[in-house]
Amino acid sequence: MKIKTFIIGLFALSLCGNIYANDNAEQKELDAFRKQLTETLSKENVTTWTIPADLEPNAKMNFYLGTKGEKPENGYPVFLYLHGSGPRSAEWSTGLRLAQHFQDGPSMYIVPQIPQEGEWYRWWQRGKQWAWERILGILLSMPEVDKSRIYVFGISEGGYGSQRLASYYADFFAAAGPMAGGEPLINAPVENIGNIGFSFLTGDKDLMFYRNLLTRTTGEKLDSMQVLFPNEYKHRVELIPNMGHSIDYTPTTPWLAKFKRNAQPRHFIWENLEMDGKKRNNFYNLEVLSEYDTYRTQYEFTANADNSIDIKVDAVKYNTTWKDPRWGIDMLFSKSYTPAEHGQLRVYLSDQLVDLKKKVTIRVNGKLVFNGKVKASKKTLKQAQQLWGDPMRSFNHAVLLEW
Repeated sequence: MKIKTFIIGLFALSLCGNIYANDNAEQKELDAFRKQLTETLSKENVTTWTIPADLEPNAKMNFYLGTKGEKPENGYPVFLYLHGSGPRSAEWSTGLRLAQHFQDGPSMYIVPQIPQEGEWYRWWQRGKQWAWERILGILLSMPEVDKSRIYVFGISEGGYGSQRLASYYADFFAAAGPMAGGEPLINAPVENIGNIGFSFLTGDKDLMFYRNLLTRTTGEKLDSMQVLFPNEYKHRVELIPNMGHSIDYTPTTPWLAKFKRNAQPRHFIWENLEMDGKKRNNFYNLEVLSEYDTYRTQYEFTANADNSIDIKVDAVKYNTTWKDPRWGIDMLFSKSYTPAEHGQLRVYLSDQLVDLKKKVTIRVNGKLVFNGKVKASKKTLKQAQQLWGDPMRSFNHAVLLEW
């Protein structure tokens, strides 16, 4: 079977949802979610998922779903909105009103309700990761969706959540927009968001939990990264003068909507962080098979003009520079790096990254680890789709690297 024919067959499966469904009941649930996404955004257009009990017990996640305006030729841009940490019923209703009010149409919206309050009121926990990965799989399978324009944003607790999700899932998003939040950067390394748009708006008098300080720190770090990489790290980080926790939320989605996803960047930096104890171990075109450091490892990928690739791999150590005196939480950090002495990676390649008709040279930490032609493989294409389910990353070439 030719690779082109195999691609068509694989995406036919993806468009039917079979890649993501384990049984007929789940398939019906996913198909219903797809259908509701294409209907008008309203309080009547609601669905519910049950999160697996081993991830979060007794948890049902409700969603408002739907569209605003006529479908664009390339499909709808999609906005995932995460609400704040007030009473969950009121916050969810407010989320729908905001989604209907924001001037970002035509668009498609997903407005989830946090399943439970108390210790489970966090958008980044494993049960919610299950939902986000399921949603991303659905969106990437839908012809009604513009796969290059998927956005995440949120307010307060949703600001924390969207900041973390932006760093963790940056290869799926075009842009992200936390508001009235502020995470310690150990939870959301800015290095990971070099190829997406990033808006962050917080009141300059939003003192609770140091939100203004942590927003400023995020902006300063992004400024320094953009000095190093002028064509990357596009951002707008602002402390709104004389405002506390409540600010004008309307500027965010129109700003995000200007960005399109670069699914195969020629340069990126990725810190393979854990979120609720879980690492992804894949990002853009890299798949980690073995790491030198069990805590954090940073990868810097560069596709050069001479058909070579350099990958810098470092173990990361965080050093606390300021600890909150009230709660004892580590807030500010410096980082140090040590070259990884060994590891194993699979690097997926395409003609956007190298000329596959020619020999490709790959170096890890300056050491030559591959020099030759890379063959196409149906197995590689299947592996890529199992990792990402992404039509913008239909890689059929890959190289296994060990050092």
